[in-house]
Amino acid sequence: KSCQKPVDKYIEYDPVIILINAVLCKAQAYRHILFNTKINIHGKLCIFCLLCEAYIRWLQLQDSSQNIDPDDLIRYAKEWDFYRMFGIASLEQTSFLLGIFITLWWMRPEMLKTKSDFMLLLKALLLSSYGKLLLIPAVIWEHDYTPLCLAFIKVFVLISNSQAIRVTLNLNRVLPWLSIIFGLILENGAVCLFQKMRWDV
Repeated sequence: KSCQKPVDKYIEYDPVIILINAVLCKAQAYRHILFNTKINIHGKLCIFCLLCEAYIRWLQLQDSSQNIDPDDLIRYAKEWDFYRMFGIASLEQTSFLLGIFITLWWMRPEMLKTKSDFMLLLKALLLSSYGKLLLIPAVIWEHDYTPLCLAFIKVFVLISNSQAIRVTLNLNRVLPWLSIIFGLILENGAVCLFQKMRWDV
């Protein structure tokens, strides 16, 4: 019904081609992945992406402390800072998703009537956050442009989230971006709250 085609062309495509088209943010590829496959890795993918984000923050926190003693690496592995960073990243992600759901429910309540509608959109948003996995090579190949790389990764993830919302709810481009902007506002509000509580973000 969504794509107005007699058949999903991606049924005959190799998974690598489908993945490449998803990376290129093609709506048809997103539709195929969300509606015509049995992918149930969204929970594991979300945890892994949060671990990557927590590691980046933890690494930046260690860099700011300016300790260069190699023995400190063993001590850092035992510290709770990493778990705190994971908790903060989880709360920020929750704020972002909550902002999206509130906006979409407020603007188009008929689209999110049932629990299955919410679950499908949540699954789509979590799967479309796969771009956060690019944080790993950005850290491994650390160079002077790392902050720029992190900004590009953030933009890529937001574009993927927008496509996921469009495909899941069959919307035009405006409403998904409005919901993402509101989600970012809520996420940044959570960051400001953590900073006022004197947590290192």
